Amino acid sequence: MELSHLGAPIGPMIRVHGGFANRMYRLDTEQGSFAVKELNLLDRRWTYGVEDVFRFERAAFAAGIPMPEPISASHDTLVHRWVEGEKVPEEPVPAAYAFEIGEILARIHALDVAWTGVSTEEPASRDWPELAERATATGQPWADELTAQVETFLAIAHFVDTCERPGPVVLTHKDIQPWNLLSRHGRPVVLDWELSGMLDVSSELGSTALSLAKGPGFDDIQPAIFRSVLDGYVAAGGALPPWGPSWFVFMIGGWLGHTRWNILRCLAGVEASTGPDLALSHESVRNGVRGLPVLFRRLPQLQGMLRC
Repeated sequence: MELSHLGAPIGPMIRVHGGFANRMYRLDTEQGSFAVKELNLLDRRWTYGVEDVFRFERAAFAAGIPMPEPISASHDTLVHRWVEGEKVPEEPVPAAYAFEIGEILARIHALDVAWTGVSTEEPASRDWPELAERATATGQPWADELTAQVETFLAIAHFVDTCERPGPVVLTHKDIQPWNLLSRHGRPVVLDWELSGMLDVSSELGSTALSLAKGPGFDDIQPAIFRSVLDGYVAAGGALPPWGPSWFVFMIGGWLGHTRWNILRCLAGVEASTGPDLALSHESVRNGVRGLPVLFRRLPQLQGMLRC
């Protein structure tokens, strides 16, 4: 990584563990502290539009969106100003925090930023029977659980491909989840913009509001927190799209693809030099194999509970 533009280091670059897709480091120099992200180029699930995303980030930062200042971007490295804050636990956030996230989403959606990226969304994979067979043959610790859920995963893939998405489509962050947020003096800071792109408003709102309204599973969902995100969105000038399953299809499809990607990393059985550690990939697979079927089964319940 070429980092000379950040100034002379005053200590070694320190790995910050926990990234689900890339690897993060903290670098302290004479010019300040920086978050240096090493992009995973070995087995990315999509093409990363460096110039588009960096331009979008710069516009968001200039508009006052609470986020780390974007410093530089190259094909393999992203640099932001380091921001101190508390991690947001995977549990229902305070109502005021949720309301402000809704306001932030509306402000992001209102930005006028050129976007040249072309959607590369592909049909959901249908190779779950083959993956289960390979998992069993190679003795993966979650092989039996995956095998038991193959038909459910095929049904989920069908849902992702056929669910009607009414629009409108906006340029947005696409991944505002607890692990991509900080709390600074009780207020949000939005991290990790690499997934940014065009998305249905309903998918962005549903994914964000649900993730902030629940705990690690789906037994502790607080509809009032879900609604707080939407109230903040409307208060900042956003318009709510029609209610329906499209509110959750992006969340389910993204989790499905993330689970499959980690399954392939586990099947390879090699500690890759970039991306998540192998142990984290196994954890992600277990979470997906157990959590996705639960979320899928509860879709009708979620729609009834959260639209009130």
